[in-house]
Amino acid sequence: MTRPKKSLGQNFLNDPNVARKIVQSLNVKKADRLLEIGPGKGALTGFLLSEAGRMAAVEIDDELAAGLQARFGAALKIYHDDVLHLDLPSIAETMGGKIRVVGNIPYNITTPILFWIIDASSSVTDCTLMMQREVALRLVAKPRTKEYGILSIFAQYYSRPSLEFIVPPGAFTPIPEVTSAVISLNFEDRRGQKAQDDASFRAIVRGTFGKRRKTLRNGLRSLDLPLEVFEALSLDLNHRPEELSVDDFVLLSNTAAKYMAGRVPHEGRRHK
Repeated sequence: MTRPKKSLGQNFLNDPNVARKIVQSLNVKKADRLLEIGPGKGALTGFLLSEAGRMAAVEIDDELAAGLQARFGAALKIYHDDVLHLDLPSIAETMGGKIRVVGNIPYNITTPILFWIIDASSSVTDCTLMMQREVALRLVAKPRTKEYGILSIFAQYYSRPSLEFIVPPGAFTPIPEVTSAVISLNFEDRRGQKAQDDASFRAIVRGTFGKRRKTLRNGLRSLDLPLEVFEALSLDLNHRPEELSVDDFVLLSNTAAKYMAGRVPHEGRRHK
């Protein structure tokens, strides 16, 4: 019997009703290309395969990967690796097109996984993930709330996030100390304005939130941008970044783009 490994953040889903509810929310079609993150003992995998017929999964645990392969055979392609080491666009190409990502993801690397998916969102139709409720609330947070931040803006810029339902701790083994939530990100139904340059947009968001308790004016100054260019905008530079909407950041980004050309640092695969 496989025992949960704390080092891998393993909390196995043990409630088939929750697994069924996740699959129902997905409305899986036979033509869908599914990638499951962290299938564990296959509590969700079996229900997914009953709808899709074939799919892929990424599992880092040696024993679990072997058990899944033995149980599901050729219907399940397993990537036996750390999910953050995989190239999502390459997986999508191998599978023949845009993919749908689903999974009960490890809570200790939830944010890096979310940014990993967002970074490759052009290869993803949507994702439906189980995560800690507090992180889920950040994804759908509104401006001027304590949950609103970089993750909120990126999720709402690149996708349409939706909180599907709450999952109690008793649905897992071992029982976690936190409540969970299932959230979906639809990358093909994004709303709002599109920035002229994604790299500038990201740099503006990260740069201003790096000075979260200070004003936009201070955040923009830290990026070495000419403040007089922004004075003509309808935005009040004395506001704090958490007061701005996603579209406000797009406006800032578009204004700053020509000054940031060639100066935007490359973003790595892992994020904090």
